[in-house]
Parts: sequence; C-alpha cells; structure tokens
Amino acid sequence: MTATQPLWLRCETKTAEHRSALTPTTAKKLIDQGFIITVERDPQRIFDDEEFEKVGCTLVDHHTWPQAPKDTPIIGLKELDAPGPDLQHTHIQFAHCYKHQEGWVDVLARFKRGGGKLYDLEFLEDANGRRVAAFGWHAGFAGAALGLIGLADQLEGNTLGKQTAYPNEDALLEVTRKAVETIRKHRSDGKVKSLVIGALGRCGRGAIDCLEKSGCASDEIVRWDIQETSAKHGPYQEILDADLFVNCIYLSKKIPSFIDRAFIEKAGKDRRLGMIVDVSCDTTNPNNPLPVYSINTTFDKPTVDVELDAGLPKMEVISIDHLPTLLPREASEQFSHDLLPSLLQLPNVTGAAGDKALQQADQEGKGAVWVRAERLFKKHLAEAEANGA
Repeated sequence: MTATQPLWLRCETKTAEHRSALTPTTAKKLIDQGFIITVERDPQRIFDDEEFEKVGCTLVDHHTWPQAPKDTPIIGLKELDAPGPDLQHTHIQFAHCYKHQEGWVDVLARFKRGGGKLYDLEFLEDANGRRVAAFGWHAGFAGAALGLIGLADQLEGNTLGKQTAYPNEDALLEVTRKAVETIRKHRSDGKVKSLVIGALGRCGRGAIDCLEKSGCASDEIVRWDIQETSAKHGPYQEILDADLFVNCIYLSKKIPSFIDRAFIEKAGKDRRLGMIVDVSCDTTNPNNPLPVYSINTTFDKPTVDVELDAGLPKMEVISIDHLPTLLPREASEQFSHDLLPSLLQLPNVTGAAGDKALQQADQEGKGAVWVRAERLFKKHLAEAEANGA
C-alpha cells in the first residue's frame, strides 16, 4: 500500500446537513494506515473541527477543495453546489445523477470537462452487488419519526415546523412516543396504523424499529416488500387505510404507482391516511411511484400538502432527501465505519493508469469496489455524452 495516501474531507454546503463521510474515529484509523487526511473547517458538521485535529488531521479553510492537489481524492456526502467549476479531482460522494435525476447530464458534464472521476457512494458495491455502506437504516428511522411527529401535529390542527438535529436516538424517541399518544387520542379505535413498503431492506427495518420503539404495536404495522407489491397492481387501498405510509423502496425501474391523486380523491373522506414519508425520495425521477407531490421538502419546511379537491381531509408528504442528519453523530459513525474497509483499499487504485491497471487491481482483489465504481462512472459518462454532455 502507498505509504502516504492523501484524502480530503470537504465541507457540506447543503442547508442543515450535519453528517460527515469521515468521523474522527475513522480518520484516526486511516491515519494509522498511512493516510494523510485533510479536513475542511465546517461550522455545521456535527463533529467539531478540533475533534479531527486531535487525531492528526490537517485542518484547512472552509470550501477550499477546488485548490487541493489534483491527485487528492475529495470525499463528501451530498451533491456539490451547481452551477460550479469543472471537476478535475476524483470525488467520492452521493451525486444523485445515475438514475436520470433532474440535471444529471450537467453533473456528469462537469467531470468530462475537468477530467475528474466520480465514485458514487450510492453505488459502491461488493462482489455480491450489496452496498458496502449506506445511511438507509437511519433514513428509515428518522423518516418514520418525523412522520409520527408530523401526523400528530396535523391531527392537532398544526403543521410540522422547522426540525433540528437530535443529540441521540433516545432524545428523538421521547418526542415520537408523545406523538403516538396524541395520534391514538384522535382515532376512534385508538390505533396508530402504519404501512412500510420496502420493509425487508435497511431503510424499512429502520422505519419499523422506530415505530416499535415509539410505542406502535406489532399488529399496527403492516410490512410490505416486493412480494406484496407484485402480487397485485397498484394503486393500493391498503395505503389509504393506514394513518402513516413510509416508502422505503429502492427504485430501479418503472413500476405502477402506489397511489395517485385520482385514487385518493375517489376515496373521498373515507380514508385514514394523513401523512406520507417518501424516504426513497425519487422526487425528480420520471418513474417515481408517488406522483402526488413534486418537490423535496427541507428541515426548515418539512412537509408539502398533496393538492386535493376542496373538502377532503388533509394529506401531507415529507420528502427530505437527507433524513439521517436528524441523528447526525450516530448516522455518521455507522456509515463511516462501514465505508472504512473500502477506503483502506483506495491506494490500490488511486492513480492507476488506464483499464489495464484497473483490471489488474480487480483480478488481485485489491480495491475491487473502486474498480467497479469507476467502470460504472465511465458507463454513465458515455450515456451523458450521448445526451449532450
């Protein structure tokens, strides 16, 4: 392994994003293995700058990664600000462009013009096609939590207000348990019914864990996965029969809509559903199975109304695309811990010259995660070029 592998942790510029791709814990482990870690100062990161400095990281000014040496990989979480400069570095991040999201061609065009590379964190996979690191569990947990809190507010005649990060899971659960009690008071049967689609995945398991820890009985939680959704064609009445619907699927192709406005309006006032949490957040994906809203919500304004005929009960959607930042310290530690083994393999492919060197690394099992990620990047770059990049 290269004795001194550089890695640059950039700041996050997305509003209310408090997570970090590296934590002081994982940074220390990388340094012990010969990495040189540079960390941008970031006032909104859940970890103080001094925590990184104490473990041996070099601190630099906020948002200075464009001036980093060209051969230094830049790691972050959320997408870069757009428009922005052409990208000459290797970027490790969630770019949200491989599933034809809005602006995907422009994102990849920046890499083409700058000569850089993208290792998309969403698509880092092991030999079995399983993601090596994901925020899914915390996304589901946080989504279900906000769904309960928002539904309780709705039933009390209010709208869910600005949300801020919680110090830990226990503090969040104190609030969700009160929300469950409030919802029960407003239901004649005293039940809090929820439906989770994608229940077998990380995200779905996180949502169910939150619901159970918040005081929802097991028989109040309907758990669906692909077996249930493929058994019959949507839209699904079962969604309207729940108080809370949490969508946790991984969308890879066009599927029938789970619900739509016409289906909701046809039900009239005869429905329970008041809150949808779209954890999957395929808002701008042309195949989005929830065509009842069109914007991503934020922690400042967490909900958007579903526009329905006058006189129908209120229905809201939470579509925040970085839900795990509600529990930023715990979510960051878990994600970074899972990513660490792959990061330790980074020196085996960094600077590899061409396909032959990458093929050799792949054959030797050294950095195979990154080899696959680079091949995927080249595939999507070629597709973007065919679309005008």
